[in-house]
Amino acid sequence: PAPAPAAHASASARQLLAAMTDVPALILDRRNDLLAWNPLGHALLAGHLAADGPETPAARPNLVRMLFLDQQYRALYVDWHDQAQLAVASLRLVAGRHPGDRALAELIGQLAMNSDEFSSLWARHPVRTCTSGVKQLRHPTVGMMELSFENLIIPGSSGQHLITYTAEPGSPSEAALRLLGSETAARVEGCGLH
Repeated sequence: PAPAPAAHASASARQLLAAMTDVPALILDRRNDLLAWNPLGHALLAGHLAADGPETPAARPNLVRMLFLDQQYRALYVDWHDQAQLAVASLRLVAGRHPGDRALAELIGQLAMNSDEFSSLWARHPVRTCTSGVKQLRHPTVGMMELSFENLIIPGSSGQHLITYTAEPGSPSEAALRLLGSETAARVEGCGLH
């Protein structure tokens, strides 16, 4: 089938992201292409990438592609293998629900051609979804963090979802996230991007 038009986060979803100044948050399409992220979400997951990356559909970061092919993103995860298994299982679930999605087929093909680890996991035929949990991150700036995440489907958006990350109140992870937020806010203000 012909490629579907590029997805975009709605204006109200972008407004919600902008209002979430103390919580890392991002909006993904069903293939895990990044449609939008707030400054803290960008700093947490992909500060090594351009902040405006999600604005260009042809060059959007994709979290599954990054997990297998981007060494800096991969190094962020303490339990990379568990994350990789979950990502593949979730991608297979989406592929089963949307068998005619050309962009999804291209993503799977690219990953299979460029990552033996992806190919091996894909061949096992795992199917699973994950709506919440805990991620252990090794952030290059603020160190170790244990963050809870929520994966919330945005109704009427063809599979777009909002992911947020929070830390246990009073924990070292909350202090690290707060420090990352302060550094991010200072950088954004210094660039005149408020």
